Amino acid sequence: MQFKDFDLDARLQRNLQAMNFETPTPIQSAAIPHALAGRDILGSAETGTGKTAAFLLPLLQKLIDDPQRAHRPRALILLPTRELALQVAEQAGQLSRNLPTRVSTVYGGVPVKPQETALGRGVDVVIATPGRLLDHLGRGNLDFNALQVFILDEADRMMDIGFLPDIRRIERLLPQDRQTMLFSATLQPIVALSREMTRNPVRVEAEQTLTPNAITQALYPVPEHLKFQLLERLLQDENMESVLLFTRTKRRADRIARKLQRARISATVIHGDRSQGQRVAALEAFRRGKMRVLVATDVAARGIDVEGISHVVNYDMPQQPDDYVHRIGRTGRAHAVGQAYTMVTADDLRMVHRIEYILKEELPRHTVEGLDYTAPPGHKPTPEEIRRYVEANKRKAGDPPPPAKRSKRRRRKGNFYKKKK
Repeated sequence: MQFKDFDLDARLQRNLQAMNFETPTPIQSAAIPHALAGRDILGSAETGTGKTAAFLLPLLQKLIDDPQRAHRPRALILLPTRELALQVAEQAGQLSRNLPTRVSTVYGGVPVKPQETALGRGVDVVIATPGRLLDHLGRGNLDFNALQVFILDEADRMMDIGFLPDIRRIERLLPQDRQTMLFSATLQPIVALSREMTRNPVRVEAEQTLTPNAITQALYPVPEHLKFQLLERLLQDENMESVLLFTRTKRRADRIARKLQRARISATVIHGDRSQGQRVAALEAFRRGKMRVLVATDVAARGIDVEGISHVVNYDMPQQPDDYVHRIGRTGRAHAVGQAYTMVTADDLRMVHRIEYILKEELPRHTVEGLDYTAPPGHKPTPEEIRRYVEANKRKAGDPPPPAKRSKRRRRKGNFYKKKK
């Protein structure tokens, strides 16, 4: 089957050709015919298998078949993260080129006013994260009286990170007479939710492989205090040219990025406490190869779609086996070969067993030659480590001196501190 076999508008077909889309993926072949027929859909496919086009193409065709002069929101696409919202908006812009369709994004971490202005000019498709969408609804910037299509993407992830109450609040504000499409990596967590939101949905599932065959996985048992030394040794491999590194916390991600920079390894960081501008800049620098390492928390596990990631490194073990699968799925995309390395401490063994049970295979264990695994915590740095630290932190000739430390003593103010006469 080819995209040209679908009953799509000629302009959509031209846009598909411009994007070099010829053969639909399994989820696209399964979902698009039912979606074009107006059926509710409960879809399951792994990240990176083309789910976005599977719901965007039928949505845009529906708007073409029912043109309206007034640009009122007729479709809502709800996603868990800003990065995913931007990626879906980018593909929607490409597919709707030369169409009168107006697409607007609504997400947090940026000022409200520009979004408010864009919505005020009129919009056909709203791509949003739940929190900021509810904010605009509360301000009266949006209404969904004319809505025809509701799409919930990454539904299982949204439930995992606590968005279920917001999703239900939003769904109650939508017309009952609508088409609803729910997409998820796995169906089981969202079956109950689908009963609330859909009407006689068609189940479509792409063939699932827990991890692509192109991804080579390895575990590196290591004491906690030697993790960064192990990371430095791994990064001596020149083939590790584009590395996505996951940590458990935001503070830890910042600290690892700073240590990599001091070691003269180009690195940047992305997590929930970074502003939208910082997150976009970090992702773009990584995508363009200006940064060798992108340090991230799990906010990026399903929110990063960057081609050519050579390695994924789990600096910290994820909280759930599914998170492990989504993390390592960032590499080995589009039939490319990828590597996934996971650092494992004694406290992680239970999670390792759970992951191996899910994957139905035992993952190989490796050690790095030259690393002293018996070194106690707090051991003295090597001369080479001291030299690198000094080189990274010394002041260049001509640089201004560091600012003098301000006194911690508070300036006495008011009559309270004046001596009594």
